[in-house]
Amino acid sequence: MGIGVWLGTGIIAAVIARFIPFRRGSRRLVEWTVAVITALLAGLIATALDFGGWNEPDWRAGLFTFAAALAVVGWMRAAPGLVGRA
Repeated sequence: MGIGVWLGTGIIAAVIARFIPFRRGSRRLVEWTVAVITALLAGLIATALDFGGWNEPDWRAGLFTFAAALAVVGWMRAAPGLVGRA
């Protein structure tokens, strides 16, 4: 159940990032993939920090994974030369 929260927050972060026009390019699939993978990794970190877990939903883990996914997508747009070509 907690993994579902992590996955959901990664998807929500990717959807919100598509509404922000700053340097929005044609890398839609890359942004979605990176947001979901980042949310899953942040969920594992949240589990290690003992808020939430992979089988129990927790709002703190959801907020942490959402912020991490949105931050990574923003970083991808702010530093396009470091991540790849647009």
